[in-house]
Parts: sequence; structure tokens; C-alpha cells
Amino acid sequence: MNIRFVRRIPALVTMWLVPITLCAQQSLPASDPVVLRAFAAIKAGNAWTLAQQVSLCEIPAPPFKEQLRGLEFRRRLIALGYANTRIDAVGNVVAERAGSGTGPTVMIAGHLDTVFPEGTAVKVKHDGARYSAPGIGDDCRGLAVVLAVAKALTDGHIKTAGKVILVGDVGEEGQGNLRGMHQLFEHEYAGKIDAFVSVDDAGSSIVNRAVGSHRYTVRFSGPGGHSYGAFGTPSAIHAMGRAIANISDLQVPASPKTTFTVGTVSGGTSVNSIAGNAAMDVDMRSESADELDRLDVALRGAVTSALRAENARWPASSARITVKFDTIGIRPLGRTVQTDDTPIVRTALEAARQVGLVSRTTASSTDANLPMSLGIPAITISGGGMGDGAHSPREWYEDGPDGYKGPQWALLIVLALVGVHRS
Repeated sequence: MNIRFVRRIPALVTMWLVPITLCAQQSLPASDPVVLRAFAAIKAGNAWTLAQQVSLCEIPAPPFKEQLRGLEFRRRLIALGYANTRIDAVGNVVAERAGSGTGPTVMIAGHLDTVFPEGTAVKVKHDGARYSAPGIGDDCRGLAVVLAVAKALTDGHIKTAGKVILVGDVGEEGQGNLRGMHQLFEHEYAGKIDAFVSVDDAGSSIVNRAVGSHRYTVRFSGPGGHSYGAFGTPSAIHAMGRAIANISDLQVPASPKTTFTVGTVSGGTSVNSIAGNAAMDVDMRSESADELDRLDVALRGAVTSALRAENARWPASSARITVKFDTIGIRPLGRTVQTDDTPIVRTALEAARQVGLVSRTTASSTDANLPMSLGIPAITISGGGMGDGAHSPREWYEDGPDGYKGPQWALLIVLALVGVHRS
């Protein structure tokens, strides 16, 4: 664990957190009047939170084009009293709330981007208690929770011991390659963040283990030609097809869970042409760096074998197919293992219990990957409510009777980490 974090994070009293070997600066029980007032305000303002989620979702935010949603997110933070809210060099929306200077710096973030391409219909459909739209949970729910936390801090006049940084970040999905997190943790706030909380999608889970990923665009190239006149020339699409077949036969361990997929394919000129180009996007994931590296080697071998087979299929041709790997993104794994006994994880689990949520820890690939890889205490929590269908046009969200508990949970975690200032 990060030694600076252990030294500076305020501990919670034993009435709501089992003893942790931290140097306690103060206590923050869930029954604190400041917390109770904030909880009541969040519950009373739940319709406001849901309205933020729906209206933000109706602003398109395709990969690398999150600007419109970012501008609106910034406007809303300013309206909540965060006059210093800015948009940084890569598009992150960042607001700072100063503390007394005696506590750590804690960042809470939701991501602005979605996986859906430009032109996707994002109008939210409302059917009873269910809201349906691409991105309604992932991550418009996270953005709404960040706004609810921001509102609770200002409306409740909560004075914190440390600084709270509220963020709507870019580049979490797809080919974004966590560019928003890289900008924040490696440039703007390098060495200055003591703990990080990402809010992503609906539910009540805690991501405490980073799933690393390797993503490539694999490009096959050749001369191409007429399907009849140039018959006998190797085909880029045929080579790619052989590669996909080889990849589908790869064997990976069930534990640590390791996965692969060919997510998209493209190429060719026309139905009556031998393809001179083809490309596929591949994704590999694992909780184990060793298994991920082994899979990477195996996948490259599968592609090389396919390339040789396609070229050998047409020995009379002097043309040859070549291949190139372009990196889409490398998501790092955590440098340290965050177990359920790690202070930030234990805090989140107990905070969930205090607000009446049933939570469990899990592994995933989120914005928290980057700070985890730097040794910074980091988790990703869900934003409350219920939902399903993430990354599909059928995505939906339901607040249910306890949707307000998601923002309460996020606020309690942040206050536990940053500390409440007593004048």
C-alpha cells in the first residue's frame, strides 16, 4: 500500500469500521450530524440526481468527441458553486474544493465518453421506472453521482480536512486508452493524489482489482486484384480469416480469468476484388500480467501462422501478404494487490453497509487501473440503482426504491478518506 496514504488518511471510529492500523487524525461515524444532513438532502433531491443522469445522457459523447457533454458538465459544476471548474488539455472537466490543509487529496470521477459511435440515437426512453438509452448507466450514472456529491458538499457547507477534486474524465472507453487518467495522474496531479474513487455504472459493487488489457488493430496488406483476372494472388481478408480461426482456438486459463476477442473487422474493396487490405481489432484481458503477456505472444503467433498459410496457399504468386500491429491501448494492472482488507476497500465496504447497500468486490478494467498501477489507493464503485445492457443499444437503468443510496455511499467514502474539518 502507499505509505503516504496510510500516514494521512483519517480513520473511522471502530463503531463503524473494524480497527485499521492507521494514524487517526479524527473520527467520522456515519451518525455524524454533518453526514446525516447531507444524506437527507441527497435522498430529498433524488429526482434532481436522476434528471442530471437523463439529461447528460442525451448529449452525445462518442469516443474522442466528448466535448459537448464535457462543456455541459462544466456548466453544471459551476452552477453548483465550483467557479474554478476548468477543462484541461485533453478534455477532462476538473473542479477543486479546498480543505483545511490537514488532510489528504481525494479525487472522485465519472467518465464522459461512451462506446457508441457518432450518430447513435441517445434520446432516453422512459417506460415506467425504467430509463433506456445508450450510456444511461455507463457512465451517465457515474456523472450524476459526482454531481450529487458536489451538490451535497456545497449545499451542506461541509468543510473537509483535505482537498476534494471532482472530475468528468475522457478516454475511459474503447480506444481512449485512459488518456484522461494519464493526463491527470502523470501530468497535472502527478504525485499529488492520495486516493481515487471512480464511479461507473449502476449497482453496488467495488472494483478493487484491475484487469489489464492489450488492444491492437492488426492490419493485413497485399497488392489485391481482380477476383477473376488476378486469381491466385493472396488475399488480405483470407489471411485475416485464417488468423481469426486460429485465435478462436487459443486456450486460456479460467483462473486467473483471461479473455480475448476479435471485436471488429473491416477491409476489401468490392465483391469482385481480391482484398488488398483488411483489419481487425483485438482485445485481450487478464488479472495476471504473466497470463496477459503469454496470451499476447500466443495471439501474435496465431496471426503469423495464418499469414504463412495464406501466402503458402498460392505458391505461384510473387505477391505476399504482410501484417502490422498497431497499438490501440495498453491498460496496466495494479502494482499492488488490493484485498478486502486494504484500507480504502475496507472503508468502501463498511460505508456500503452503513447506507444499506449489499456490496462485493470484483475485478474489472476501469479508470482506476491507472492509479492502481502507480501504487495509489484506488477503487471503482457502482453508482446505485439497477441496470444492465452496458455497451449495447439496449442499456437500461432503474432507480428502484434505493437509488439515492448510491450518491450517499460515494459521499461517505469521500468524506471518510478526506476527513471532515472541525473548527
